[in-house]
Amino acid sequence: MKIYLDCYPCFIRQALHASRLAGGSFSRQHRVVIKTMTLLGKLRPGITPPEIACRVHRIVRDEISATDPYQEIKHASTQAALGLYPKLRQLVSGSKDPLDTAIRISIAGNIIDFGVSERHHDLRETVEKVLNQKYEIDDGAALRLKLQSADHVLFLADNAGETVFDRILIEQLPIPVIYVVKGAPTLNDATMEDALAAGVDSVAEIVDNGADAPGTILSMCRPEFIDIYKAAPLVIAKGQANYESLSNAGSKIFCLLQIKCPVISKDIGAAVGGIVIRQCTAD
Repeated sequence: MKIYLDCYPCFIRQALHASRLAGGSFSRQHRVVIKTMTLLGKLRPGITPPEIACRVHRIVRDEISATDPYQEIKHASTQAALGLYPKLRQLVSGSKDPLDTAIRISIAGNIIDFGVSERHHDLRETVEKVLNQKYEIDDGAALRLKLQSADHVLFLADNAGETVFDRILIEQLPIPVIYVVKGAPTLNDATMEDALAAGVDSVAEIVDNGADAPGTILSMCRPEFIDIYKAAPLVIAKGQANYESLSNAGSKIFCLLQIKCPVISKDIGAAVGGIVIRQCTAD
C-alpha cells in the first residue's frame, strides 16, 4: 500500500508516544520528534507505511536507549486476553460454524493496536460486536477453499495480546500452522516472547521473520524466513500493517483485520470499524 499524507501526523504521534513510554526526557522526546519530521521530509517515492514506522521506532530506541518501549503494554495485553481465553473457547465450541466464529474472534483481537491510538479497548465488548457484525469484505469462501487444498498455513502475527485470539483460530484450522512473529521489538507487535506467553507454541510452530518492522517487509526479513514464505501454499496475514505491506503480494495471502483508520478505509474500500477477510491481489 502506498503512503498517504494523512499518515504523516500519525508517525509523529507514534514517535512521541513511544518516547514517553520509554521514559525519555523532554529534550530526548524533542529530538525524536525533530528527527521524525526530518525523516518524513526526505521520504523516497513508493515507500510503504510499515517501512516508515520501522525507521521512526528505530529513532526512538536509538535516542532513548530503549530496547522495547511497549514491553509493559504488551505484557498487560497478553494477560488481559488470556483472561478471556476460556470464554472464547466456549464461544467456538458452542457455535454452529466454529471456523467462522474463530476467524471473527481472531479479527476481534486486532483491536489491540497501539500504532493507531493509545486507547485501551474493552475486549469483551469488541468480541461481542465482531461476532454479530457483517463483513465489509468477505473472501471467507475463498479462504475455506484454500484450506482444503493447502498442506499448511503460514500465519503472520500482528500484536501482542492479539496472539491469544489468533490461538483460538489456529485451534480450528484443519492443517498445521507456522506462526510468524517479529525478530525484534517494534511498536506492540508480537515477538517470540509474546507468542510463547500467549501459549501459541501449544498449537503451532513459531518462527521469527528476522525484522524489526511492522507488517511483513520481505526485503528486511531473514533469508530462512523468505524460504518459508515462498514455500507456503496459504498465508493468513493479520492486521493493518500486514495489509499495508502485502496487499498486492499475491492471491495466496488472506488479510484478516479491523479497519481502524481512514487511510486504510480509503485504500481497501471499506468503512472504518469494519471487519475484513480480503484475498490479496498481485502487482
